[in-house]
Amino acid sequence: MTSGAKSIKSAAKEAKKRLKSKFWEEYRKEVEEEKRKATDEGLQPSAIERYYRAQVVRSVRGAKEEDESFYVRVRNMLDACGRPADALDRLMDKPYFASLPYEERERYLLRLSERYLNAVARYEEERGVELYLGKN
Repeated sequence: MTSGAKSIKSAAKEAKKRLKSKFWEEYRKEVEEEKRKATDEGLQPSAIERYYRAQVVRSVRGAKEEDESFYVRVRNMLDACGRPADALDRLMDKPYFASLPYEERERYLLRLSERYLNAVARYEEERGVELYLGKN
């Protein structure tokens, strides 16, 4: 088992806690209310549903702290200055990058760009829904 993985016992405890606290009933009610509002305003309710589903999945699965902190860095950068041309340069660990041989630098940049593009896609989807919901 990896260091970030939940044990079956702890996952079961968390699931039981969600059931007892009526988490799922409240979640369903909130999603249905927002979908109804979106439909009334002529918007696609499926975007609202995807937004809430993604939020809950990340919450339940326990997103990796490293991935979430990277997403927060990307989100802050996009909020501050849009999509800068030097985004990868801003996000990379320069001392680590400089220590790598050429082939590893290429792999590092490819992984970083993939993470960045995934974060941008998540940002755009979440931001659109959050603006509609009046969050931020």
